[in-house]
Amino acid sequence: MQALSILQKVWGYSAFRPLQAEIIESVLAKKDTLALLPTGGGKSICFQVPALLQPGLCLVISPLIALMRDQVEQLRKKNITAFAIYSGMERKEVQTTLITAAESNCKFLYVSPERLETTLFQEYLPALDISLIAVDEAHCISQWGYDFRPSYLRIAALKEQLPEVPVLALTASATPEVQKDICEKLLFATPNTNVFRQSFARPNLSYSVFAVDNAIPKLLQIVKNVKGSSIVYCRSRKRTEEIAAQLVANGIRADWYHAGLSTLERQKKQEDWQENRLPVMVCTNAFGMGIDKPDVRTVIHCGLPDCLESYYQEAGRAGRDQQKAYAVLLYTQRESEELAGLSSQRFPNLATIKKVYQALANYLQLPSNTGAGQYYDFELAEFTRRFSLPTNTVLHVLKALEQEGWIQYNEQVFIPVRVQILAERHQLEALATTHPTLDLVCKTLLRAYQGIYERPTGISEKQVAFLTKKEPGQIVDALLQLQQLKLISYYPRKENPQLYFPVHRIRAEDLSLNNVLYAKRKKQAEKSINSMLAYAHEQQQCRSQIVGTYFGDDSLPDCGICDNCLSKKQVPLAATEFTTLRAQVVQALSAKPLSTAALLQQLPGIEKEKARQLIDQLQAEEIIRIDASGQISLRK
Repeated sequence: MQALSILQKVWGYSAFRPLQAEIIESVLAKKDTLALLPTGGGKSICFQVPALLQPGLCLVISPLIALMRDQVEQLRKKNITAFAIYSGMERKEVQTTLITAAESNCKFLYVSPERLETTLFQEYLPALDISLIAVDEAHCISQWGYDFRPSYLRIAALKEQLPEVPVLALTASATPEVQKDICEKLLFATPNTNVFRQSFARPNLSYSVFAVDNAIPKLLQIVKNVKGSSIVYCRSRKRTEEIAAQLVANGIRADWYHAGLSTLERQKKQEDWQENRLPVMVCTNAFGMGIDKPDVRTVIHCGLPDCLESYYQEAGRAGRDQQKAYAVLLYTQRESEELAGLSSQRFPNLATIKKVYQALANYLQLPSNTGAGQYYDFELAEFTRRFSLPTNTVLHVLKALEQEGWIQYNEQVFIPVRVQILAERHQLEALATTHPTLDLVCKTLLRAYQGIYERPTGISEKQVAFLTKKEPGQIVDALLQLQQLKLISYYPRKENPQLYFPVHRIRAEDLSLNNVLYAKRKKQAEKSINSMLAYAHEQQQCRSQIVGTYFGDDSLPDCGICDNCLSKKQVPLAATEFTTLRAQVVQALSAKPLSTAALLQQLPGIEKEKARQLIDQLQAEEIIRIDASGQISLRK
């Protein structure tokens, strides 16, 4: 009842979602807990509610900077004290944050996993009154998971230091093997551990897969026929821009999003989509994390993801409002063949790894036996151009080096402008006569941003410009002047991807791999790829069942709404009916190409499903073709 009261009072929800109450009860009983909840299943509530019900703070370990910042911001809006420590922060900032967390009524401290074993964090750990450890994205601890991060293995040492503190591990997707690995790596004691797994069934989500020659006609058909918000996932940044341009050319309001955009561009695009000013967002997997938009009607993948884990997470962003939604996968034969051969590219040989590692050292001007614990800005495009290296090769080597514990590569480092006022009150009062503009900016900062005296605080130059009736450029100049006068600490926006060295840089010739584990990870990657391909190629089994079985849930009945379930209900076109309709289509298209709608007008009385079968069969027999604009014509 106390937990429900907190939920209603702080979050305004009348009831818990499935399994949330049971997970919270387990945590409050001081039991180590593994919770598998789907994307949008309310994982954060499972540690935020119990943290508010007991003294001390909740230490939240997460690799996702954007998600950390978003949750801290949301908690502060509810007047709950929360801080975050992530990559790219200066040592002084980290120290100030730790001191404040230890000495204030802080309830939540978010940290990236590599921070756990730093000398600074270990120094302040005894002063932090930790009552709960929440491990988000817990699958990252498993070498057999799709996103293994060695820094997660350090959480075990933290658990040994705080043996009385319960651990809540959270993930949206983990196979039975990964679930077992999470519990082992986090040192969960079997008799005192609870595992909660929500059903992988999504009764309102219709899965479907289409093998196509060209994704655009089918994509156009979907976004024109299904009203509401859509996400279109692509495998590359270039592809997002190409597809968005083609959608716009066909009258669809669409835009693209990827990690190469500036912070302001990303914020504007995301806001336009979130507020329904922009129906379709074409993006890489950089989009969607931390976005809670319940009314997404379609999630469309143009191309095959690497594994079912990421596909399930991304597809699961559709239909969180429990209304009918669609998850559609479009792929070409070439994309299928490329994915089948991906594991050999994803696991480069040692000679290639050494070559790229040496290039990294040259790029960063980093001598041997230096660099441990340091972050370095890293421009991938500039690096590949300067050293004439293929981008994909570099990305695969970075991942290999990361999984071997030599570096960490963070592509998404979006740290906002931060300011801390250092001046005494009398110094600020003097500004009114000596520097009126600086005085106005300082007063605005003090009014708009609580805590700006105590710690570096994220600010919006745009908001300060609006409040002071100045231009954003003038605000930047004012902040720089205030820093020169030593009245503030000013940390400009940081957007560059970063490399972190958990250990000193060594000579490239001394670099080594754990060949046994490297081979096992490659084998596991091949297994994951084969599972993804099997899902795409399957034409009989219910797709919800395929997903459930992959994650260890064998109890799912046929969903009845995926393409495979629907095909079982179809009455196939009789041979004579097909022959008649084929002749009508050939006659209708003999004069000129037609859109799908115009062609169907020439076939009065045909059922929608039979029309789809007819068009698919005519394409398969190469009687017709569909171009990028959706026009159907006879093949010559």
